[in-house]
Amino acid sequence: MTTLYVLDVPENTAVAKVAAEDPTVTVGQIGPYFAISAAGPIVIDRRATGCRHAVWYSCIAGVGRDGRITQHDKDALKVEPA
Repeated sequence: MTTLYVLDVPENTAVAKVAAEDPTVTVGQIGPYFAISAAGPIVIDRRATGCRHAVWYSCIAGVGRDGRITQHDKDALKVEPA
């Protein structure tokens, strides 16, 4: 299971919301974090979130040990199974 952790603050809510639009992705809560999980890759389009670059580049709190970030640029965030 690929998991991405994002701090649950108002600035990051759109990241979790856009991730949840993918039917293969589950968004839950672990403490003060959104836990965004999927059996395969997680891909979040930055423009769909409406996040400015500063928020976008600082939204990642962590990645589960079974995943790795393969893209994090101005276009998208992609976490794939390791």
